[in-house]
Order: sequence, then structure tokens, then C-alpha cells
Amino acid sequence: MAAKKGGGGKLTRSETVTVRLDPKLKYLAELAARKQRRTLSSYIEWVIEESLKDIYIKQEGVDACLGEWANELWDVDEADRFCLLALNFPDLMTHEEQVMWKIVQEEKNFKDIGGHIVVSFVRSGWEPLKKYAAGEINYEEFTADFIPF
Repeated sequence: MAAKKGGGGKLTRSETVTVRLDPKLKYLAELAARKQRRTLSSYIEWVIEESLKDIYIKQEGVDACLGEWANELWDVDEADRFCLLALNFPDLMTHEEQVMWKIVQEEKNFKDIGGHIVVSFVRSGWEPLKKYAAGEINYEEFTADFIPF
């Protein structure tokens, strides 16, 4: 049996992010990682996680740290994450996400009979929605690409 590549026993997959760091900051981060017996990558991940405790967002007039909202905002499905963000913190949406949310709000194919947005409908039309919002397809192609019911 061939040896598995990569290190650690982490069960979840990680995303790769490329960042630029000032050489001095990178060196100091490496020293901090050594002190904690971590890889630089593990140290950066830990620092980001810790910093989420200091980022406050308002929800219905109440300040809460972003770290407390992690489970409510995260979903393995990109379309579900989009809806969770739009419904809870629309002020944190990018321009592109705002455009997509406006389409979702206006398009009847994303709503039930009562006119309420249905997340599973958004999920089923996710790829055409992204293409339409980006101007890659026209309205007819957008509506023809998915039928949520």
C-alpha cells in the first residue's frame, strides 16, 4: 500500500489561500508558529479563528461577534451560505452577491406559492443564477436552465 501524501491527521479538506506578507511579518509569524509548535499555515488559521472573536456584527440591533455566528452562517453548499448571509447580514454582501440577491428576490422561480424565497430553489438554480448575474447568459437562458419545482 502506498504511503499517503501530506501531513497531519486532519479529516477535513482545507482551502488554499495565497497571501502576500511583509518579510518581517512573515518571519515573526514563523517564530510565533514555532513557539506554539505549529506550521505557519496552522498558526495563520488559528490567528484568523481567534480574531473572529473580536469582529462584531449587528443582528437585530444586538452586537455579536462573528465567531458566534460561524455555525449559523456556514453551510457546505455555496448557495445555502449565500442565502444565510443575505437573510442575516445583507450589509456584508459583496456587490456581486447583492446583484444575485436582487435577482433572487425578483424572480418568481425562487419563490413558493406564497411568494417566499425557498433556499432549495436557489440551490437548484445556483449555476444559472451566477452566470446570469455575471452577464454570461441572457434572461431566457437563465430561466430555461433550471426548473425549481
